[in-house]
Amino acid sequence: MLASGEQFEIVFGEQVAVITEVGATLRTYDDGGVAVVEGFGPEAIPDACRNQVCYPWVNRVGSGEWSFSGRTAKAGADNVVKATLNHGLARWRAFRLDARGEDFCTLSLVLHPTPEFPFLTKFTVTYELGPEGLRVTSRVENLDDVDVPFTLGFHPYFAVTTPTIDGATLSIPAASYVRIDERMLPTGEIAPVEATALDFREPALVDGVVLDVTYGDLARDEAGVFRATLTDANGHAIEVSQDSSFPYFQAFSADTLAPGRRRTSLALEPMTAPADALRTGTGRLVLSPGATWTGAWGVRRLK
Repeated sequence: MLASGEQFEIVFGEQVAVITEVGATLRTYDDGGVAVVEGFGPEAIPDACRNQVCYPWVNRVGSGEWSFSGRTAKAGADNVVKATLNHGLARWRAFRLDARGEDFCTLSLVLHPTPEFPFLTKFTVTYELGPEGLRVTSRVENLDDVDVPFTLGFHPYFAVTTPTIDGATLSIPAASYVRIDERMLPTGEIAPVEATALDFREPALVDGVVLDVTYGDLARDEAGVFRATLTDANGHAIEVSQDSSFPYFQAFSADTLAPGRRRTSLALEPMTAPADALRTGTGRLVLSPGATWTGAWGVRRLK
């Protein structure tokens, strides 16, 4: 048995993606033989939340207790130095395959109460390839008898055809970012990107810029869709899009990863909330018993 469980390959034209049973993770995605995401082998345990689903919380939550609907959660720490618990619980759980076709697959997970998240929910995700690239649609259902809080995000690392992301041009049409403290938790201050190295409202080189930042105030088109683009020095380009269900967007340049992975890709992450939202309430989503939430994001290769 593979470390990432059963492998579900989907195909559309020259696009090929593989989603894993463990974590419903986008292990690989290629278009025309060119890697769109920087993936990992089927026997590997993904490092640094590589291409994983972040549910029922995105980014990180501070260690210690927090309460909601009369229940108390007790967050431990997988980052002992910063005393935070990162990227949720679903990424290490085995999902069930609900439906599969040549160009799509749907997987689901019933997440039972745990000390870290004492609520009963169901998370479902569909990966579908088509003329506009890969579309990822998520659904959260409250199976509990109390109101349930959650946040959701995805952590794809987008590949470049050059040794590192240096020389690449990035466009993120966002007007603000979330200030963080030494634990990488929000201070509560939202700052403008103007006149900072984090300003990518106009396409700019990423050379020398260290990114691990949550963006807000995202510019959207008439349909409510936000779009960011990454173009490497060879002209390989991708566009990441997300609907209005995802109000935040994270960029991570991977400078803190192991030497062989540093700045070899750029994580561009659709998120419903910034870090620690289950405790602070900023961006936190709440479902009443029986209620559901849906949201979608996508990526396509431009050239």
